[in-house]
Amino acid sequence: MYYVDLLISGVAFGCLYAMATMGLTLVYGLLRILHIAHAALFTLGAFVGVWVFNASGSLIVGLIVAILAAVVMGCLIYRLIYESILSQPPYVPLLASLGVLIFLQDGFRIVFGEEGLTVRHNPFYMANFTIGAFSINVIYIVMAGGALISMAVLAFFANYSRHGIAWRATVSRPLLAANFGVNVIQVRYAAFAAGSALAAIAGVLVALMNNLVEPHSGELISYKGLAIIVLGGLGNMQGAFIASLVLGIAESFGIGLAGRYVDRDAIAAVALIATLMIFPNGIGRART
Repeated sequence: MYYVDLLISGVAFGCLYAMATMGLTLVYGLLRILHIAHAALFTLGAFVGVWVFNASGSLIVGLIVAILAAVVMGCLIYRLIYESILSQPPYVPLLASLGVLIFLQDGFRIVFGEEGLTVRHNPFYMANFTIGAFSINVIYIVMAGGALISMAVLAFFANYSRHGIAWRATVSRPLLAANFGVNVIQVRYAAFAAGSALAAIAGVLVALMNNLVEPHSGELISYKGLAIIVLGGLGNMQGAFIASLVLGIAESFGIGLAGRYVDRDAIAAVALIATLMIFPNGIGRART
């Protein structure tokens, strides 16, 4: 039963990582830039969602406002920062993105305070779902369910909607797609909007799990997200999802078996190195 608990916890965290980092994968697949500022959208969504939830008492309203705030900010980052430097070497947008992340994190400290915000009347914190001798934290169910539903909607959009097909065409053959009438600018905004929305949902879920959101909460995504997209095969959404599950399960079992000797981040680093030794080009590329 103990190992089942570890597996469930790992899958839940893996789904959360996948949802939080999908925006990184979308943007890299479309523009070939490392969108480090995506971590700030995760934190923005968490802060706005918790603030609205505390004020209104409605988690649904908090989620909606958090998504809107993250989508607007994500699109502004593309318009004001990335759009004019896409033709520059890759390190230019990377440094610009890092600057945006630092700027927004300092802004969060000024607006919300160094200590962050706690969630009042959290219905999920420390709540358990029990069937017989089996018990699981409710937030794990919400994390996994929310992530799977969100990414299923994204997958349906990418594979069956007109805009999703246009996005896939733009990723694989941008010039050809533009010649066939695909509005590349709209596709880019849609990618930033979708990734930002998923980051906001993930941020709110993490805030509910920890009962707290802090200005540096996005650091979870800033380094683990990069590890996941590298492990997944740089721009491969399916590979990123598998890599997220691998990382989540490895962390869960690592903490369960050796938690007194190493922390979660060290386990994640070891899992990343070990997997890349087996699949040097990433899981996603190894499967294609």
